[in-house]
Amino acid sequence: MSDSLLTALQIYGAASGLVAALIVSLNLGAQWTGWGFVIFVTSSAALVAWAFLGEQGLAVGWQNVGLLCINGVGVYRYLFVKAPEEKEDTE
Repeated sequence: MSDSLLTALQIYGAASGLVAALIVSLNLGAQWTGWGFVIFVTSSAALVAWAFLGEQGLAVGWQNVGLLCINGVGVYRYLFVKAPEEKEDTE
């Protein structure tokens, strides 16, 4: 595998993970958080590819297999599931 491709996957995975964490931490609402999870998914996918296509980082690869699943749940929850309507107080 090309060293430059592996380096690009590693750098993208790290940088996009930071961007996604920032978006989620800002708590800008469900839609923004959902898109943060989409970015997390691409980050995890890049790091899985980097780990398994290269000769190092297998632990990071397996960690990101798990994170990919967790981030998929976040995408589903924030972008595909309709939030329950809040009940109004009748007092």
